[in-house]
Amino acid sequence: MLAVVVHAPGDLRVQEVPDPVPAPDEVLLRMSFGGICGSDIAYWRSGISGTAVLKDPLILGHEVSGTIEAVGADALAAVEAAGLGIGSAVTVHPATLVGQYRMPAEIADRTNLWPQVRYFGSAAFDPHEQGGFSTLRAVRPDQLRAAPAGVTLEHAALAEPFAVALHAVARAGDVSGRSVLVNGAGPIGALAVAAARLHGADRVVAADLSPAALEIARAMGADGTVDVGAGAALPADVDVAIEASGAPRALGGVVAAVRRGGVLVQVGNLPAGEVQASLGGIVTREIEYRGSYRFVDEISGALEAMAGGLDVSPLITHMVPLDRAVEGFEIAADRSTGSSKVLIDLR
Repeated sequence: MLAVVVHAPGDLRVQEVPDPVPAPDEVLLRMSFGGICGSDIAYWRSGISGTAVLKDPLILGHEVSGTIEAVGADALAAVEAAGLGIGSAVTVHPATLVGQYRMPAEIADRTNLWPQVRYFGSAAFDPHEQGGFSTLRAVRPDQLRAAPAGVTLEHAALAEPFAVALHAVARAGDVSGRSVLVNGAGPIGALAVAAARLHGADRVVAADLSPAALEIARAMGADGTVDVGAGAALPADVDVAIEASGAPRALGGVVAAVRRGGVLVQVGNLPAGEVQASLGGIVTREIEYRGSYRFVDEISGALEAMAGGLDVSPLITHMVPLDRAVEGFEIAADRSTGSSKVLIDLR
């Protein structure tokens, strides 16, 4: 089968790899679409994503959709219980909890905080966890999430990043009737705009350096936008800020935009190691600064929202076939292209 494989920094190839041989308790998927994420780009550019360092060739991709191709004998009961069968359209929860661990009672349901997690397309473990940018992929039945009627396979591939955005908004608490600033209008930021609207925010403003990104944020439900690149100022005294840019230099301005006693959620991945950022206002304004990491099972909520009419199509700016995946990565990595979510057609 064909797969998108990173071998080393700058060395990304579409190549033939052996077909997966699913175990009796696994399901074989024929992959349909995959969304290129910032972590995929990081492995391609530097061989490092966060604290994970590439050691061996790695099939990338964790934002994926596909159809069920075959079901192992020991997986059949679970698949049927979920109302699925051969040909069913699905997306995949890309996480696998590793090892035995007793979570503290107050966070027992927050499985995204499990100490060790294997994730599709991640080099965090050795051997690496291969991703889903391939023709076929074997998965456990509990990782499958059915694409509801009316949700296309293209849109189902966006359920994973939408889940990240939903989790970030949930980390802010109840946003109904509140003002929300989303700083950074890349794919996660634009989806955070949609998530805030979905949860009843009164006014949502998106800020970014890119006019193209701000246009997408408006299409995803932003009431207003701030072109930081043109020198526009962030709004003042917002109840909640979702920081989705991951740029340390932006933090001071975002902190200053949050009202006293407000909430700032950090979902954009900050650089590994020490960073310089102006954070004094967190103390003097008593702002609650909360982290947001991946998601628990908001991927199911993402699919439900899409089925309920939430349109994620404005986010999809480019589509490339599998044999041109490297070109897709180049587009996704270059903001001057006006790209937001670049999908790879894996069929």
